[in-house]
Amino acid sequence: MNSFTVRMARRSARHPWRALVGWFVFVVLCLGIGSAVGTNSAKTADYRVGEAGRAEAMAAEGRLERRPTEQVLISARSGALDRGAAEAAAEELGDRMERLPEVADVADPLLSADGRILMVEVALKGEERDAKEKVGALAEQTGAVGEAYPGLLLEETGSPSISKGVDRQRSDDLALSEKITLPVTLVVLLAVFGSVTMAGVPLLLALSSIAAAVGLSMVVSHVSPDAGVGTNVILMIGLAVGVDYTLFHLKREREERSRSGGRLSSEALVELAAATSGRAVVVSGLAVVASTATLYLASDVVFSSLATGTIVVVLVAVASSLTALPALLVTLGRREERRARRRAGRGKPARRTPGEAGGRVWAALLRPASRHPLATLCVSVLGLLALITPLTGLKITEMSRDTHSRDIPAMRVYDRLNEAFPEQRVTHQVVVRATAARSGEVAGALRELARRADADPLFAGAAPVRASADHRISVLELKVPYLGNSDQAYASLDSLREDHLPATVGRVDGAEFAVSGDVARYTDYPAHQNDKLPLVLGALLLVTFAMTTYAFRSVVLGLIGVVLNLLSAAAALGLLVLVFQGTWAEELLDFRSTGSVGSRVPLFLFVILFGLSMDYQVFVVSRIREAVLAGVPTRQAVLDGIRRSASVVTSAAVVMTTVFVSFVFLHIIEMKQIGFVLAAAVLLDAFIVRIMVLPSALLLFGEASWWPSRPAVRAAVTPRQVADDRPTVDVR
Repeated sequence: MNSFTVRMARRSARHPWRALVGWFVFVVLCLGIGSAVGTNSAKTADYRVGEAGRAEAMAAEGRLERRPTEQVLISARSGALDRGAAEAAAEELGDRMERLPEVADVADPLLSADGRILMVEVALKGEERDAKEKVGALAEQTGAVGEAYPGLLLEETGSPSISKGVDRQRSDDLALSEKITLPVTLVVLLAVFGSVTMAGVPLLLALSSIAAAVGLSMVVSHVSPDAGVGTNVILMIGLAVGVDYTLFHLKREREERSRSGGRLSSEALVELAAATSGRAVVVSGLAVVASTATLYLASDVVFSSLATGTIVVVLVAVASSLTALPALLVTLGRREERRARRRAGRGKPARRTPGEAGGRVWAALLRPASRHPLATLCVSVLGLLALITPLTGLKITEMSRDTHSRDIPAMRVYDRLNEAFPEQRVTHQVVVRATAARSGEVAGALRELARRADADPLFAGAAPVRASADHRISVLELKVPYLGNSDQAYASLDSLREDHLPATVGRVDGAEFAVSGDVARYTDYPAHQNDKLPLVLGALLLVTFAMTTYAFRSVVLGLIGVVLNLLSAAAALGLLVLVFQGTWAEELLDFRSTGSVGSRVPLFLFVILFGLSMDYQVFVVSRIREAVLAGVPTRQAVLDGIRRSASVVTSAAVVMTTVFVSFVFLHIIEMKQIGFVLAAAVLLDAFIVRIMVLPSALLLFGEASWWPSRPAVRAAVTPRQVADDRPTVDVR
């Protein structure tokens, strides 16, 4: 055995302390360099897609881009509003805000229709993405004025405040997730290994891989900007695959140690594990990386950030399984050997290392597939198709401010703002670019557009037309008195784009126009995704087929892998629709249904699920192929391979599910949806696809499963070797 994984394991096994110190230095260097260079966060321009993105780009060209704003609501703590005190407080607040370097402008106070609330709107300098960092200075002034007027209640909201509140909530949620995940994962590993030391190895390597990946992601962000979700995905995916990859390797080493009965050294056992499970980990990791890389084809900064975080942490986890893990196994193995010699010297019997038992449970679970493969396959596939059915009613929307948790204080103030000032709910920004010579004609067309909007009940007035210094760019803002996620708000956008604009600005020769604003963004982003969807999914299917075919030298297995991944991923997404688009599970999972799924969730999950499904596919089929290479008939190899791998696959599935379920307890609806569907997919894949569908399909195909190649016996095999399923051959 001289494959790459074996050579790496051999080097680490021969010099374990050197390998461990090297790994520690690597992690520290990654964190140090990452901290030194910092994170390159995505800018506002990086998020622009579709017509809304073109409008924002044109507005920015004329320096007429929408500025981030904060709204301060002044109301009475009890009883009626004292107008005099409220106006005095508004005046003092305006004076304080105007002196701040972060503030661009303070609007005149606006009284609500019922006379109960006075609003002061403050526009900030700089980009929308940076505004949340400036909120603290504004909140400090709001608090100071509130203390000066104890009879008044001053509350602040706005996109920057909400973004800052979401970030704080996300940070608190991740801390909660860690508190849930780490202890439960440790308990699961203790149940698997029965040893605190052995249970600590997967967690230690997963956490160190996450630390290294966080540092590396900071460096990589200077090539692919971070959209603020990189750390989230590194923590979620890193803990899941980090523990899983270590678990696959570790369980195989334990199995070989038990089987050898002390006849093989720790170094030899590590090499045996590297030749089998080690290779499976590398192939699985590369499959996850290749499938995740298809997200870059979506041409979206958020997907690129998600892909980068996933790829970095998976590669680091694979690297740890090739270097640090063999060193740890040899170190722990030598300690175990010394203890065994001392026990033998005292005349005590040697302790038997737990092996891969298989067990009656798995034999019973495999019985339907082994006895009635066709019936089992049909029933299982029909069950998965039933779960897929809700997917036909999938409704995708961009998760907006209206979908954020009301546990965020700024969101509660935002609700009061919308109630008191309905005309402030939505703003459409019409941007026109034309030659300076046509600026008068453009201005006239925009004024006509404003008059048409005044007569349309979907609109609530317009602001004066603004023009750039060179008169090439013009902007008109139209108000809509409906919430951003309402049908009326979307109808107003359609009416504007399809009717009012073509009848006014559309008649100006050579004028280029587009509409932006929150509703336009919520509309254009899903449309942009739908345009990219065929490209991403086509590449994903092709990559999955190519990776599986290459790994097992079988076109049939490549096709089976694609079909099984499609079934498990689609079934999980069907469950997502069933749970989150309805209201029946709101109290159970603590969320408020939007009647839709976050626009980024399906595509991201489809890609990630394809990659994670390869974990079990590669590990299980690798065990089957080992047996076939050793001369075992395909039918027996399928049953033995799945039975022998069932325990570790189950353990890995429980660990992954624990990690993903912890995200269901988070407040952010998209993170809830991601955690739920990943957990559901892992369970479906481990207990339905790999126990029912896969063995049934392989048993039905029989020897044809390996077409066009037929694994040949490469070494003389004794009956004992066949029974033991020992990896005595080159499985490259």
